[in-house]
Amino acid sequence: MTLVMDHDGLTVPARDRRTTARRVTLALLLLLGLTSILSISVGASEASVRAAIVDLVNGREMSDLDRIVLWDIRLPRLTMGVLVGAALAVSGVVMQGLFRNPLADPGIVGISAGAGLGAISAIILGAYLPATILAWVGNGLVAVAAFLGGWTSVLLLYRVSTRRGQTSVATMLLAGIALGALSGAVSGVLIYMADDQQLRDLTFWGMGSLAGATWTKVITAAPIILISVIVAQFLARALNGMAMGEAVAHHMGIPVQRSKNTAILAVAGATGAAVAVSGGIGFIGIVVPHLLRLATGPDHHRLLMNSALLGASLLLCADMISRLIVAPAELPIGIVTAILGAPVFLWILLRRHGTMGM
Repeated sequence: MTLVMDHDGLTVPARDRRTTARRVTLALLLLLGLTSILSISVGASEASVRAAIVDLVNGREMSDLDRIVLWDIRLPRLTMGVLVGAALAVSGVVMQGLFRNPLADPGIVGISAGAGLGAISAIILGAYLPATILAWVGNGLVAVAAFLGGWTSVLLLYRVSTRRGQTSVATMLLAGIALGALSGAVSGVLIYMADDQQLRDLTFWGMGSLAGATWTKVITAAPIILISVIVAQFLARALNGMAMGEAVAHHMGIPVQRSKNTAILAVAGATGAAVAVSGGIGFIGIVVPHLLRLATGPDHHRLLMNSALLGASLLLCADMISRLIVAPAELPIGIVTAILGAPVFLWILLRRHGTMGM
């Protein structure tokens, strides 16, 4: 009988671990379905999902209020929440596996900082762009700039950390810290130049929100996020191998350099697109992988898929709280994820170090 080691250092049958992982996956699918139904059903508006379904079944047209609220507001918001939550959680898993560090997330290598700098530049300097460019991007200027900023950060990191075709993860980490600091400094200069309205826009963008979800944004971000998340699923074997060291992974027949390149591009695509449409939302990429490792172990074959499901569900829950807690106004979702995620993350750290007597 094959044995594997669990998170407490105890050996358990591999069959039991696989059974537990399948049950967790089923539970997460049910949780995502439940949170999706609740997300589209609750809110400050009086629109009724049940009434809309009854109208559709009976061949009647929905009322204008129901159609606007459900189709134009809640459905794109639900879809964006699922996409962004999955993107952030999967990016966290890939970064932690790539760096072999449970504290790693896209922010640690400056991707989020680069996307933030792009968004800040668009908000403050966008009015100085040529009219043809403004007409072409329309209301998506901030999202486009954030995405380009994230990808520019990745290209710079890759250029700095790659020598003779080999990418150094340690160099990428240090370069990412430096790049994040530089992006923060440039952002500070731009913020100093901002007027009151721009400062207000920057504040709310930085705290993250799904309030601006539209079908246009969903259609723009969905292909990038979906491709990145799907590509990440095929990195499971490589991430499992690299967890034991790059030399061991190489002897296992894993193309280490190609896997690292693919992982970096997948994280850049998922994080860049997510930050571009939702702003800064923290803790999803750190907390979700930890919770699932405690439940199902470190095998990335299950961890990546389960993280996408749990990340989507948690972000939808946070979004519902942000809509209801100060209704009819909305609390920025980044505040909610920080309030919920920080205590959980602290508990995980204390548990890992055995300071809670568990």
